[in-house]
Amino acid sequence: MKTVFKGKVWKFGDNISTDLMMPGHIVLARKLSDEDAAPHCFSSNRPGWVDEVQPGDIIVAGRNFGCGSSRNGARMLQLNGVSVVLAESTSRIFLRSSVNVGMPALWCQGVFEGFDEGDEAEVDLVTGTAKNLTKHTALQAEPWPEDSPPMQILRAGGLLPFIKNMMKERGMKPPDS
Repeated sequence: MKTVFKGKVWKFGDNISTDLMMPGHIVLARKLSDEDAAPHCFSSNRPGWVDEVQPGDIIVAGRNFGCGSSRNGARMLQLNGVSVVLAESTSRIFLRSSVNVGMPALWCQGVFEGFDEGDEAEVDLVTGTAKNLTKHTALQAEPWPEDSPPMQILRAGGLLPFIKNMMKERGMKPPDS
């Protein structure tokens, strides 16, 4: 698992709900799988976004990104190629969901003002450095130290692979799914 990400910035403001990432009127009503739900991510507030976002792109957001329900918005972003979320703050449940699916989300004061949509960003999880390669500026995010539990889970590819690896290391038979 790499710890430095480079990609195009997509900006979202404050209080972006997981309900926007995974719209219930479509996803839940049709009982879609995550893979089938992913094309509907942000369809209510950013129609066509999923057609433009590219693998490796980075979301820069304001405060309280991922608020709302317990829908796994992090998984929707990941399935659409987002490599990292860099936000003023996230909801706790979104942060936990991000770690669990193996997609980093860092808190970075001043990030919303420090980037414009379309800028190229480089984010280093371990040092917490968030560079705006377009403007030649840098901000300091809250890093994920190499030995931290979130980084260990991230390096494993998410919580389920982390648990399976831990079980194997302890001589236990991990579940098939």
